[in-house]
Amino acid sequence: MAPLVLGGNVFGWTADEKTSFDLLDRFAGAGLNAIDTADAYSRWVPGNKGGESETIIGNWMKSRGNRDSNLDAGQLRAALDVASLRSLPRYEVLQPEYNLYDRSSLDGPLLDLCKAEDIGVITYFSLAKGFLSGKYRSKPDLGQSARGEGVAGYLNERGMRILSALDAVAERHSAKQAEVALAWIIARPGITAPIASATTPAQMDSLIRAASLKLSADDVAALDRASS
Repeated sequence: MAPLVLGGNVFGWTADEKTSFDLLDRFAGAGLNAIDTADAYSRWVPGNKGGESETIIGNWMKSRGNRDSNLDAGQLRAALDVASLRSLPRYEVLQPEYNLYDRSSLDGPLLDLCKAEDIGVITYFSLAKGFLSGKYRSKPDLGQSARGEGVAGYLNERGMRILSALDAVAERHSAKQAEVALAWIIARPGITAPIASATTPAQMDSLIRAASLKLSADDVAALDRASS
């Protein structure tokens, strides 16, 4: 660990974002890399809600291209080896993007490593930004919500094939497409749980149903074929 820890409590308080970026650049440029932050920083400032320090640090890391939001198998293996060699805490949970459409970054060596090392896997974008809800099937559908623009890339032959498979499985179970898409992730060996959000009581009820929906081997195989 670095011999000095930079206090992040001033970010979003006495140091605005530009000043904070300058300070972080100087700190990192000196070879130092330990920063103290918390969600409570800087909630005490009138108008702030908390999390300002973490947001500024995250924005700085993103703008400087020095953040890994996802690890591949080689990076995770190296991190685990370093943790073991130096008796450091290791990664215990991985949070990758993963769903019926976006599978390539996790399926294969990375998921195999997580299973072998007993590392939890909690997936984000589990419904492919809402595409797997089934309500976006054409470009006109994209105007249904503010999230529509992010779904455009899924409107292709493969995406439609996946939706067709979801429709068929959902009909067999009298379920919604989103429930089936989440149940498919839950059924995947090596995956701990998917992340999914709700904005209405009806959506919450649907998420709860997904948690108990049991897909058959034929259901899973059909979804696998459609998304391959």
